[in-house]
Amino acid sequence: MSLIPPKDLTLETSLVQDLPYLSENVVPRRGKILAIVTSTDKMGSSDKSTGYELTELSRAYYVFKANGFEVDIASPLGGKPPVIIDDDDMGAFDYAFLNDSIAQYKANHTIPVEDIIPDEYEAVFFAGGKGAMFDFPDNKAIQSIIRTYYQSNKVVGAVCHGPAALVHVTLDNGRPLLENKMVSGFTNDEELLLIPDAKSIFPFLLQDKIVAQGARLNKGDMYLEKVSHDKNLVTGQNPWSTWVLAETMIKQLGYTPKYREITDEENAVHILSVYNTQGSQKAKEVIKEMYQTEKKKINRVLIASHSIIAAMKGDIGRFYDILGLVTYIKKYDSAEVKI
Repeated sequence: MSLIPPKDLTLETSLVQDLPYLSENVVPRRGKILAIVTSTDKMGSSDKSTGYELTELSRAYYVFKANGFEVDIASPLGGKPPVIIDDDDMGAFDYAFLNDSIAQYKANHTIPVEDIIPDEYEAVFFAGGKGAMFDFPDNKAIQSIIRTYYQSNKVVGAVCHGPAALVHVTLDNGRPLLENKMVSGFTNDEELLLIPDAKSIFPFLLQDKIVAQGARLNKGDMYLEKVSHDKNLVTGQNPWSTWVLAETMIKQLGYTPKYREITDEENAVHILSVYNTQGSQKAKEVIKEMYQTEKKKINRVLIASHSIIAAMKGDIGRFYDILGLVTYIKKYDSAEVKI
């Protein structure tokens, strides 16, 4: 716990107008994007609470807004959907979303999906959250929106458990939408590590269903960014894929994404990716470069969480390696290393 920094209380007061990405160099309006979240608050017959993941909605919402698109939010039942807020994952944009009166009105007064007018939007985005496994796959209105958008070359995006919306969509030619598509989504390894009895709780495991529909699964490291882009279908593996997924959707819409300063969380994801592929010494070299030359910050809470994941998997060597990276970052954060 001594390696974890104290919570930055100023984050909780973040406002849209204080974030340069949103308040400066405003992009003229280009159209509208529809975001869809789950209405399910319990995982099947279990007592486990669920809902949509706030960070997956908030980050995509602001990427779309920053790039000139208005965003409407819908859900299967409409109204106020259940939301999951993980304090450890919250950043400035996520708190800004909670403090944004317009965003909060839309999030608390979602449009029922059956009332959506598809022609009003250029793209649809499905946020994750485990509830999506229950009310997305067999919803006929959702299936119709996806089929219409995909076949008319509008952009369809989904992250984490959001791709559950895609698994039962059949195109007009009678073939599954996912057949022969490169697709990412929450993997079995990620699901079963945190919910060992997931097979008995969910109607299916998302990875299994994606593969069964004939997709080519594009699987990345556990709990690290991985995005697949197959023509007008854009999918992401987990919450840490949301930023890049949303910007990939903007590219598919024909625009160059507005410049955005990479977050400390994304820097942490990069460090972990370097560690996975090139080892701890190279990861330390990248950390040093980030602090000394690039003047970047790294979210060491996220890196520390991966040490816990290693311990849960019984990989003690990896556990100590990653703790070593956290200690190394702390020295820079504490100015114990001259930069």
